[in-house]
Amino acid sequence: MLIDCHHHLWKYSAEQYGWISDEMSVLKQDFWTAELRQISSESAITGFVSVQARQSNSETDDLLQFAATEPLVRGVVGWVPLAADDVEKSLDRYADAKLLKGVRHVVQDEPDDRFLLGSDFNRGVSLLKDRGLVYDILIFARQLPAAVEFASQHPNQVFVLDHVAKPTIKKSEMDQNWETHFRELAKRDNVACKFSGIATEVRDPSWDIETLRPYWDIALEAFGPKRLMYASDWPVCLLASEYSRWLDVVRELASELSQDEQNDFFANNAIRQYQL
Repeated sequence: MLIDCHHHLWKYSAEQYGWISDEMSVLKQDFWTAELRQISSESAITGFVSVQARQSNSETDDLLQFAATEPLVRGVVGWVPLAADDVEKSLDRYADAKLLKGVRHVVQDEPDDRFLLGSDFNRGVSLLKDRGLVYDILIFARQLPAAVEFASQHPNQVFVLDHVAKPTIKKSEMDQNWETHFRELAKRDNVACKFSGIATEVRDPSWDIETLRPYWDIALEAFGPKRLMYASDWPVCLLASEYSRWLDVVRELASELSQDEQNDFFANNAIRQYQL
């Protein structure tokens, strides 16, 4: 099995996806049923987890409706207003949505690097465990110190860190601040990590497997083969790499693992973390 535990779906409109700038023109198109099935066919993906790209209940509803009719989608990470006074009501809407496996907030776009520690937001997060929902942590490396405190405040909540917390990647130097706080976050056993979304964080004109290898080595050492998961961040990955290239690079990086460890990384860990 091969589970891609992080991809996006959208029917593009400039109004709804304002974050897609002119420099991201490759993303200004639909990525829906036909496109998803093509990726699955070309790369032998057996299942996907669809992740929100807009902060709206309507997108969560759309993803769940799509997943209900598309067997390739094994689960959805949606969005709910976790900091709202009526967050319980929002969560109750999805009480019977078996394919809703988690929720996410686009913390990386929040101007306050300590947004994760807000009291209202944390009250909302505290309601997720009893509903069997994962919380996906989407941050930049500078927000890792807050994420460490955040995860410590919810020791029984399952967290999944997206895109290894988006370090700033340059061939000439390691992002040392990222490494320090990333390793600290990994000490929390309730946190797993997706190895994804880092080709787009390379600041050099080009990248190759050796550019990414130090970040793979640190992620594997910090989280181990039981808490690290394959993901693509498709179609956002197209800004830096075709899907097949990304998968080939990750397969080469993971080739050092035993067969059982590869099975965990490429499928079993996602199945366990998201209860797919």
